[in-house]
Amino acid sequence: METDLSLFDKGSYTAGPKLKVLIWYVVNYTIFNSAIPWPSSLKTKILRLFGATIGSGLNIKPKVRIKNPWRLVVGNNCWIGESVWIDNLENVTIGNNVCLSQGAMLLTGNHDFTVSSFPYRLGKIEIQDGVWIGAKSVVCPGVTCESHSILTVNSVATKNLSAWHIYGGSPSTFIKIRKISA
Repeated sequence: METDLSLFDKGSYTAGPKLKVLIWYVVNYTIFNSAIPWPSSLKTKILRLFGATIGSGLNIKPKVRIKNPWRLVVGNNCWIGESVWIDNLENVTIGNNVCLSQGAMLLTGNHDFTVSSFPYRLGKIEIQDGVWIGAKSVVCPGVTCESHSILTVNSVATKNLSAWHIYGGSPSTFIKIRKISA
């Protein structure tokens, strides 16, 4: 049987209350996905207002896209680089001291290509403490990036990343153990 997108059904996914989603859409594109360098403190307050759980010390750059802030948890002292896209159709949890470099994408949704109606396949993402997601890298649905792991520039994490390991490529593979000097 062929793919038939006229049969698409989003399944159990709901973005949220329509008015909240509409207001967020406007805020997202005027404040967050703007080239204007609005202060991180303002963006933090707005994210909290829309239901995100945000720790202290968030540094969030311009041109960031966040699909559903009410499905976002961010720990303390995190950096979200320019043009990061958090496409959180499902929950995204980001630990403390995490760096999402410019152009990185956290992708919680995909499609099931084995079914003709092309339904959503959703999966939560967990980015644990001390993780660094390199520029233009993608973390796929259902992936956990364990403590202090690294996904190098322009890589795709389709499976969990082990703690203190460095991964690269598409799909990403283990490169070496991460070591930090004092």
